[in-house]
Amino acid sequence: MPRVDSLTGLRWWAAFAVFAFHMANLAPLPIARALGFGNYGVAFFFVLSGFVLTWSASDRVSPGTFYVRRFARIYPAYLVALIVAIPIFTSLTPDPAQAWVKPVDVGVLALSFVLLQGWWRDPAVLFSGNPVAWTLSCEAFFYALHPAIGRAFSRVRAKGALIGAGAMVAVLLASRVVIVIAPASWFAQLPWPILRLPEFVLGMALAWAMRCGWRPKVRPLVLLVMLGAAFAAWYASRPITALWPSTAPLWPFVTEFVVILFALLIASVAAGDLAGRWSFTRNRWSIRLGEISYSFYLVHSLLIYAVLALVGPRPVGWSNLAWYGAMLVIGILAAAALHYGVEKPLERVIRRAWDRRRERRAVELAA
Repeated sequence: MPRVDSLTGLRWWAAFAVFAFHMANLAPLPIARALGFGNYGVAFFFVLSGFVLTWSASDRVSPGTFYVRRFARIYPAYLVALIVAIPIFTSLTPDPAQAWVKPVDVGVLALSFVLLQGWWRDPAVLFSGNPVAWTLSCEAFFYALHPAIGRAFSRVRAKGALIGAGAMVAVLLASRVVIVIAPASWFAQLPWPILRLPEFVLGMALAWAMRCGWRPKVRPLVLLVMLGAAFAAWYASRPITALWPSTAPLWPFVTEFVVILFALLIASVAAGDLAGRWSFTRNRWSIRLGEISYSFYLVHSLLIYAVLALVGPRPVGWSNLAWYGAMLVIGILAAAALHYGVEKPLERVIRRAWDRRRERRAVELAA
């Protein structure tokens, strides 16, 4: 399928949003509550991952090759960041004043090395190793299921894929109802990889619908305005609820509304690339930053908490913008080093080794 470079640029902005969210721990701004929306960057990544993997999928790629390529793409940089994270987030004698530092637990850390930490809700396990990497536990689960789900989508056309997308939206909304009504129920306490799977499959469904000829009618600018309106409404939810108490049950569903808008935005931006329309993320710097966004995601919290341990939390104020700028520059440089020094070269090495193995196997079978 044709490349959709604008989605690479969008990845950077999602990673930046997560960075802004975590920076509140080091240098909070007066608009810290608004920057809390950066937490939604994780949902964006889940939807985008499902979309991109399905858009680029080929029936010539076996499940085994798909798994090796995903491992080569994700794990080497993840492992290096995890090793660096251990002395930052664990200690034999943790300081009570540094709540983010956990006591060393070999069994818990072992779960991080095999990307299973996300299957526990206990924060000591969920955020073990590199705290942001619980999302990669989810991604590993999604990758495991992608070939099977992809085969199911390959049996339908655009209409069937859109029905599948609608079903995922229904699952998301139903899940929110259960979580709001019974937060202590077994369903609400399911591991995050299971609860977040519909976001990934929603991205898959829209990508397959587009591969079958469907195109979203709404333009990215409209969706961005709608996202801004959703965040503004949530930000003002307290006074709105005070004026109209009947709106209170609606606010928990902002998350699902945002996920739906994310999915449509990704599809709309991709459609714009296919049609050759201008895109604010299809430029040299957005694409370059998008390419290192995975490494940036892995290292940004390591840097933030390493500095936090040295200088302590800064008082709230606009002067903290200087900290944002400095940490952003350092994070980009560290991400570039990880991307070009580890992520890309080791991905090439692993993929080439696997391809040579397949070639030898093919020769042996032919003989």
